[in-house]
Amino acid sequence: MIEGKRQKQVAAVIEKEMNDIFQRLGLAMIDGGMVSIASVKITPDLFDARIYLSFYKVNDPVQTLQHIQDKSREIKKELTARVRHQLRSMPQLSFFIDDTLDYVDKIEQLFKEIHSEEKNSKDKK
Repeated sequence: MIEGKRQKQVAAVIEKEMNDIFQRLGLAMIDGGMVSIASVKITPDLFDARIYLSFYKVNDPVQTLQHIQDKSREIKKELTARVRHQLRSMPQLSFFIDDTLDYVDKIEQLFKEIHSEEKNSKDKK
């Protein structure tokens, strides 16, 4: 489904403010790695915000995600204070692990395997 203009605007505001909040609360550097906001998706009714987090060199992404979810009330409170003049109501925040980098690595590995198999079959001929 295509995102509407208002959805994109709300997502951009939330993403910008969430980056600042993560820096302030010390959530950007956790467990020896970095956590960044990969994207924010808003439902058409603007009541739910899905925040996708990217983890770099984090030992246990699931544990780190749980830690962030535990702080979600504090995050939402600060976010509400920051965007109160821009939004009528604050969307419900949901955090997810963004696995697109893992997916890209897997696809690249498959392409490398295919390429090496093709090269080996050409060498045998």
